[in-house]
Amino acid sequence: MRHSIIAGLLCACAIMPAAGAAALDSFPARPITIIVPTAPGGGNDAMARILAQRMGSTLGQTIVVENKPGANGAIASQYVAREKPDGYTILFGYIATHAINPSMRKLRYDPVADFSAIGEVATSPTLMVINKDVPAKDVRELIALSRRPGSHMNYASAGSGTAPHAAGALFKQATGAHMQDIPYKGSNPAMMDTIAGTTQVMFPSLFSAEPHIKDGSVRALAVAGEKRSPVFPDLPTLKEQGIDVAVDQWYALFAPKATPAPIIEKLNQALNDALTDPTIKAKFVAQGATVQPSTPAELEQLVEHDLKKWKTVVAETGMGIN
Repeated sequence: MRHSIIAGLLCACAIMPAAGAAALDSFPARPITIIVPTAPGGGNDAMARILAQRMGSTLGQTIVVENKPGANGAIASQYVAREKPDGYTILFGYIATHAINPSMRKLRYDPVADFSAIGEVATSPTLMVINKDVPAKDVRELIALSRRPGSHMNYASAGSGTAPHAAGALFKQATGAHMQDIPYKGSNPAMMDTIAGTTQVMFPSLFSAEPHIKDGSVRALAVAGEKRSPVFPDLPTLKEQGIDVAVDQWYALFAPKATPAPIIEKLNQALNDALTDPTIKAKFVAQGATVQPSTPAELEQLVEHDLKKWKTVVAETGMGIN
């Protein structure tokens, strides 16, 4: 009897690696879910849906996009970090979830230890936009307007610890402008209130702001990134106007830590195939985002670099949480 049990265990151990290899070879055998940490309708959501369709076609499986906004990306990030590392639940992370927000507070996930990098998706400069009825023709007039007695100027952000919040905080520090941060659960609701005039200023990504600038819902005053955008070539940067503020946003895909390397490789290949597709690339470029194919190792380096950078910025500016 004892020999039979031992023989059975040995057979099981021999079968398990083969079964695991078969599972890797057949990946994906069912739909994949991309978790977006912001509300529907924003730039993150739009990019994720563009990618989901194209990557799903490459992988031969449906990719579902699910929004889990809240806590400035922390809810979605924590959720994905705790999921089974099998490649079927991945995160559409960005500079807030993996650099700025973790630099401002202690979170229930670690942006490095809890994730396996899949690859970078794109970059997009931050803009400075205002409600169309704000009586300021340029940045200097806006600053002066904010300092007038009785002025109650607000800037909308996608939440504390996001790039729009960081850009606004840096702008206030650099210029002495009097503006109160009003955090939202994502860039789309923040933009809607800026359009409505509930808030007067916003620092959104070019990707999410571009259609509203073109239809006249908001007015762009400056690029709050390192360089001008080909989408709005006549729009100067804040640095060109003597204001040392530049926040460029990046977006990327992450899986739970310990996701097998062959699965990461398949996902990275599908992602990069999508990003080099001329049709997909044109959709991103048309809205001000630059596709950024990468290896998992390159994305890991980006996260580590930006974590150090933003921890220094937060310490030097005292950038707070609202």
